[in-house]
Amino acid sequence: MSLRYPTPDAVNAASFGGVVTRVNARSAVEVVICGRRAASLWALPKGTPDPGEGPSETALREVREETGLEVRVAGEVGDINYSYIRPEDGLRVDKTVRFFLMRATGGDTAAHDHEYDFVEWVEVTEALRRLTYPNEARIVEAAVAMAAQQTDERR
Repeated sequence: MSLRYPTPDAVNAASFGGVVTRVNARSAVEVVICGRRAASLWALPKGTPDPGEGPSETALREVREETGLEVRVAGEVGDINYSYIRPEDGLRVDKTVRFFLMRATGGDTAAHDHEYDFVEWVEVTEALRRLTYPNEARIVEAAVAMAAQQTDERR
């Protein structure tokens, strides 16, 4: 089966999300990951902008909705870029997802929305093991390094 690409042959899309970190009682760094039972998927919270919304505003809203946590941005971690074919029309989508380092300021993971079945705080090593997409694992590693640097700078 050959795919036909409508004109234009690709569209650009953007999403924004967050890596929420904290230090647990054993002084280990934890991050929040989101899971879906049916797809056996573990991912970072992220989503697309509403009209008029900027990147950090989108990331804050999406993380709040998908995790139930109130968060603040502590820095910009980096981007993931990938392409996929939209099944409904065969159009190639070139996607960029920008992630921000975030700190929880309140809320509760039990208050997450319906998009995910599970939202959990897990130690970084467990998050890296569970995350479905290797590019998101690299973002977590970069976020944890950034968080450690910020902690060192405050000392």
